Order: sequence, then C-alpha cells, then structure tokens
Amino acid sequence: MATRDATSPFARLTLALSVALSRLSSRERTAVTVAAWVIGVGLLWWLAVAPALTTLREAPARHARLDAQLVQMQRMAATAEGLRGQNTTQPPSRDDALRALETATTGLAGTGQLSVLGDRATLTLRNTPPEALAQWLAQVRINARALPVDSQITREPGSPGWSGTVVLAGPALGGTP
Repeated sequence: MATRDATSPFARLTLALSVALSRLSSRERTAVTVAAWVIGVGLLWWLAVAPALTTLREAPARHARLDAQLVQMQRMAATAEGLRGQNTTQPPSRDDALRALETATTGLAGTGQLSVLGDRATLTLRNTPPEALAQWLAQVRINARALPVDSQITREPGSPGWSGTVVLAGPALGGTP
C-alpha cells in the first residue's frame, strides 16, 4: 500500500512561503507583508464592502419602486373585487343587453356596425379611434355584461383607427364569455 504525505497542500505552501520570507532581509519582509495586507484589504473591499455599500445606496430607490408597484397592485385588486361584486347581480335580460349594445355602438359615430346572431354579437370596425373602441368595450362589459371572445383587428399605417371584427358573448346573450 502506498503511503501518502501527511502534509496538506496548504501546509506545504505555508512552509514554502515562510522559507522564502526567511531568506529576505527585514526590510523586504516588511515590504512583502505590507503588500500582502494591502492586497488583502483591497480584496475584502472589492468582494465584501463595496457590493454591500452599493446595495445600501440603491435601497431607497428600489423601495420607492416597490411601493409604487404595491399601490398599483392594490388598486388592481380593488378593481377586481369591485368587478367580482358586480357579478353577484343578475345579468340583464337579452332585450336590455341588446339595447345596451346598440347604445354603446351609437357612440362609435358610424365607425362600427353591430350584428347579433344567436348567442354572439359581432362588431365590425372601420377606422374606429382607439379611445372610442376602449370606451365601447367598457360600456359593453358593464351595461350588457358581454366580453370579447374573439377579435381580429388591425391598424393600417397612417390610419386613424382600428378596422376588423370583435365577437362578444355573455350570459344575457345566451352564452358564456
């Protein structure tokens, strides 16, 4: 069986360094020791202290961003709760929903045409301004309790609005969104 050297690589390195240092003059040993300390303190600063100080310096800005995100999420949660509360009421009758759809569509100023077939309502858009479409979707969601189930809309370059179709369904129309 082969015998292993009982000394570890670290012990051999330490021994070699102490032998090398013993060969140096007192002044050279002091210079090497000071250089080793400077390198050690520099490494300590670079690896431990500087990153911690950077984190500490950036903490207030990060905290403010996270607070803003928290406020936004709380607003969205309140909106979701409000919408959930609206869903506890009975959906409007089919006639009321159709009237709400027609009323909302007149707000599109002739850029949208509504057709109802069975449990689906389809809105055909022709250069509808984005703001008008957003308002129409909000009115339809609230008043007719209908939601988009399919949409194929595009915006041509240089065009003032959206063109295409939006298909709606909802409990009042006889379908589920």
